[in-house]
Amino acid sequence: MIEKIVVGAAVALLGWTARTLVQNRRHLSLLRLLLTPRRSIRVSVAVLLRVQDEDHYVLFGSPTRPGSFGPPGGVVKYHESERGGVKKLRFEPEPRTNAVMKHDLRGFLPAVMVPGFARWLHRGTGREPSTDCLRRELVEELGEVGRPDLTHLSQAVGFSLVRKVIDGPRKVPGEQYRQIRFLEVYDLLRDRPEAEELRAALLASSRDPGDSQVIGATRQEILRGRSGPHQILPQSAFLVGDRRVREDIQPVR
Repeated sequence: MIEKIVVGAAVALLGWTARTLVQNRRHLSLLRLLLTPRRSIRVSVAVLLRVQDEDHYVLFGSPTRPGSFGPPGGVVKYHESERGGVKKLRFEPEPRTNAVMKHDLRGFLPAVMVPGFARWLHRGTGREPSTDCLRRELVEELGEVGRPDLTHLSQAVGFSLVRKVIDGPRKVPGEQYRQIRFLEVYDLLRDRPEAEELRAALLASSRDPGDSQVIGATRQEILRGRSGPHQILPQSAFLVGDRRVREDIQPVR
C-alpha cells in the first residue's frame, strides 16, 4: 500500500515537473524563483534602441539622472483593458511620480507569479507592442535632447530585433526585494530613406562637441561606465551584449 502511494506521488511529481518545464521552456532561468514563492520581485519591461556606426554608439542624456547617458528607449505599457489581467498576476504598479508613467509595466510581483508574467509578456496580448513603445519613446526623447526636428522621421521608421534579455533576478542595494528586467534591443530597420536620414542625424549629433545632450561611446567606454566627463548608464551594456556589468544609478526624481 505504502509502495503504491510513493509511486503515485513520484509519478505526480514527475508529471508536474514535466508540465512546468514545457510551460516555461522559454524562461527556464525563472523557475528558481519557485523556491522562494513569497519573495517580492520588482519587474520592469523595457525596449532600447541601438544606433551605431562600427564601434560608436549613440547615447541620449537622461533628464532624471543629470550628467548620465543611455540608449533611447523606455518602459512598455499595458492596455487599460488588461488591468484585470495584470491584477490576476498579482502585479502591483510602482508608485507613479507623474501621469506619463501611467500603465507602465514596472512594479512588483510575488516570486511565484514571475514565470506566469513572463509567459503573458511572450504572448504579447494586452500590452503595447515593443516597436510601438520604442517609437513613442523615441519621439518623446528626441524632444528632451533638443532634436524635435527629427520626430517626423521616427514616425516613419521600422525596427529589427537584436536580442531579448532577462536581467536578473539580482539583489538591489539597500532594498529588501530582488529585481528582474525584461529587455528587448532593436536596431533601426534601414529599408527607408527616413531611417538613413534619422541615423545620420543622430550620429552627427553624437559627434558634435557642441551638442551636450547626445554623445557617442565605444564598447569599452560603455562597459567601463564613462566616456570622457560623461557617466554611462548601466543598461547601455545591453547594446553590446546580454550582461549588465554595473549597478543601477538611482534617478533624482
